[in-house]
Amino acid sequence: MKFLLNIDKVFRELLLQEDTDNDKKITKDDNGPKKFVLVDEKSKQEQVIEGTYHLSNLLQELAMLRESNIQIGEVDLNRIQEKPVERISRKIKEDYWDELTRTIDKKGLTQIIEDEKTSSKVPTLYVSAKDKKGVDYFRELEKELINFKLEILPENYSVEYVDTLNAKPGILALALEQKLYSLQGVPFVVPGGRFNEMYGWDSYFIGVGLLVDNQIEKAMAIAENFKYQIIHYGKILNANRSYYLTRTQPPLYSSLLIDIVKYKVPSLDWLRSHLKIVILEYNTVWMVQGNRLTETGLNRYKADGVGMPFEVEPGHFDDVFEPYAKKYKLPIREFEKKYLERTLVDVELDLYFVHDRSMRESGHDTTNRFINTCANLNSIDVNSFLYKYEKDVAHLIKEYFNGIFQIEDVIYTADEWEQKALFRKDKINELCWNEESSMYFDYDFVNKKQFPFEAAATFFPLWAKLCSEEQAKKLVEIVLPQFVMSGGITGSTQASIPNFPKDVPQRQWDYPFGWAPHQMLLWEGLINYNYLDKAQEMVYRWLWLITKNAVEYNGTIPEKFDLEISSHKVFAEYGNVGTKFDYIAKEGFGWVNASYQYGLSILNDNFKNELNKLTSPEDLFEQ
Repeated sequence: MKFLLNIDKVFRELLLQEDTDNDKKITKDDNGPKKFVLVDEKSKQEQVIEGTYHLSNLLQELAMLRESNIQIGEVDLNRIQEKPVERISRKIKEDYWDELTRTIDKKGLTQIIEDEKTSSKVPTLYVSAKDKKGVDYFRELEKELINFKLEILPENYSVEYVDTLNAKPGILALALEQKLYSLQGVPFVVPGGRFNEMYGWDSYFIGVGLLVDNQIEKAMAIAENFKYQIIHYGKILNANRSYYLTRTQPPLYSSLLIDIVKYKVPSLDWLRSHLKIVILEYNTVWMVQGNRLTETGLNRYKADGVGMPFEVEPGHFDDVFEPYAKKYKLPIREFEKKYLERTLVDVELDLYFVHDRSMRESGHDTTNRFINTCANLNSIDVNSFLYKYEKDVAHLIKEYFNGIFQIEDVIYTADEWEQKALFRKDKINELCWNEESSMYFDYDFVNKKQFPFEAAATFFPLWAKLCSEEQAKKLVEIVLPQFVMSGGITGSTQASIPNFPKDVPQRQWDYPFGWAPHQMLLWEGLINYNYLDKAQEMVYRWLWLITKNAVEYNGTIPEKFDLEISSHKVFAEYGNVGTKFDYIAKEGFGWVNASYQYGLSILNDNFKNELNKLTSPEDLFEQ
């Protein structure tokens, strides 16, 4: 049923009555009557719209019509009365993925370079000298658009060279592909909000969501841009900005390939070209002794670069800088400026930032687990990821290349990759498994002992399938309850937090915060070990949290949640991306969108019905 309305008039009346806090949304925090009468312009028929959720849906539908400059238009009441699960999922599939898609080419460059991170009047685009086609393309584009400056990265740049780019930070080019009439950028999907670039591990989880939504070409495009980054920048970057050139991300490229071929094997040539680069990344990024490979035979996160990371906002490190500012008898802002410019050097502080940069490479920025210690740790997460790399490479060689894969004059066999995985599994069990706690911990290879921080990464071995059945049983029955809250699992246990001084900042990847990648890896891990009922429960808890917040807050889908209060209202460190919009949420947040679609693909119909009713997890599951 459709109502013909004066769009702008109804829009203004609705906001005046219901948006009592003037935040350009209709939420549970507003104090309006939560009841609005629609009158059809033609028939004068009336329809009462009641409740926060339905009123916010009405606001969103009106906002879309206003943006289309429609003065008198039809509002579909079915859209307003749409069940929450169906509405959220539909908008992710039909709208949000497209809203978050970017290209670096003539059509899409402006959207990338003119964002809130761009400080100079003429933004800089960096292209690798190795990319001859890209250099030629962007040189011509620079003449035509005039709104950016092109810089060419030398083929073998140093860490010191990257530091010089902080004076003129910019975006890094990604892959181009030949279309019928022109070169075009290979698309990528950004997380959203201020994260308007291609992020490393975000892109993997986004790819999972795209595959669920049958957007296979976009998932393949993510793989193409992974390949491009490894060839031209030496690694899959934290993100494609100049100040991330010294930093990679959690290794998930092979997992993306495995997921893609489950849906469709593009071609053996395509798969061969990517498997070569997966092996290149494994050998050159992760298995170089003394860098990310340690004497134990296990790996660590270890970013290059010196001093304070460029991307943080002024004041972020005030708690760290304060004693050093006193030491050098400088005001804290002046000390920060001198340290960032490297006109003042402190060896002890530099070591702190080795760990800080490495923590950011891990994706867990920030957590007390990695503060001032990350580069000393054989972390359970990176070694779980690399175990899966080894198993994935073995699987792909065996299944698609008859057990033998040749790169130039080097021959790889599936058996040798199985042996790599077996070695890593044995080492992880020797150094990281703690029988007393029934948990995996990071191993401090400098001090030769486990680092007993109880983090959600302890479940990553379930996802990687490196646990024994007995270990999996202990993780699920003994450890998981320590992380579970109404809306999913927290980044760490509450018990880990009191071990740190009370005056340090609350870290966003620790208790009580919940993140999509932790949930998604846990779900798959539970399924791997046949804990199917528990997987249903954990999916339900997270999707309930997303659905509840979207229903109560005008469709908000944020970056993360506070699981202590089951809310998107997070005030730790960087705030929460995906919560700032007017009238209508247009993009959600990349990996939370993905977790919703992936979770729905697992959840049974009975639980989907309960989700639409917002039945609390406490009413469905015994604690």
